[in-house]
Amino acid sequence: MAYFYSSDKEEPQPLIVSLHTWSGDYSQIDSLAAMCLARNLNYIHPNFRGANHTREACCSELALGDIDDAISYAIQNANVDQNKIYVIGVSGGGYATLSTFMKSRHHITKFSAWASITDLQAWYRESTIRNNKYAGNILDCTGSTHGLNINIVKEKSPIYWNTPTEKLEYAQLRIYAGIYDGIQGSVPITHSINFYNKLLTDMSVTDSSEYASISEKLLLLEKREPLGNFGEISGRKVCMKKQFENLSLIIFEGNHEMLTTFALEELLEE
Repeated sequence: MAYFYSSDKEEPQPLIVSLHTWSGDYSQIDSLAAMCLARNLNYIHPNFRGANHTREACCSELALGDIDDAISYAIQNANVDQNKIYVIGVSGGGYATLSTFMKSRHHITKFSAWASITDLQAWYRESTIRNNKYAGNILDCTGSTHGLNINIVKEKSPIYWNTPTEKLEYAQLRIYAGIYDGIQGSVPITHSINFYNKLLTDMSVTDSSEYASISEKLLLLEKREPLGNFGEISGRKVCMKKQFENLSLIIFEGNHEMLTTFALEELLEE
């Protein structure tokens, strides 16, 4: 199941693969849909086992297979520029975007992940402290009946997976998080920061200045303000910016959100 739009332009067009949030499914309102329709772009918003409260969902092999199948369907049924397949999502959709980067079989050239969950073990503890529904969801989607099933948690957490570093030779991976997330929002910025650092480690980057350091992380968590003059995105101050080749991390002045217009325009940049 998916919402799908095929561009009627004669020339091949980009394909925007928009991934639903943690508690949503393909039927949720997606502001990217109207934006893609207005630009006459190929667009698909697939269901990948629905909301994350079952073993089959939550970036399982089945769920990630659904995303790959949706991309295959779009390629077969639309005039897709196969060098311009772009995956994007926020929150649970950011989690799925990073997981798709790690495991998709397709040649995807841009990934845009916002407010992403990367470590279900950490998020379970964080959600338990906040006494919200996500702790129970994690128990359900990992089949945990007598305490957290760590083995399945790691199977569903991209921070524990092997990184396909060869993909970063041709694909851009952009990771975004709002500085106030984890206070006003549900996913601490450490998920995005730690995942960025994990990829650098897996790429065998030895220059410590390329990483988000422990001191930078602590300052962001304590001060919640820019660490320097990094400019703005969509009128929001950038609090930290890191980039190494095709991998980037931006912590911006914001909450648990995607800056949707900016995100789509960035994907479409040549």
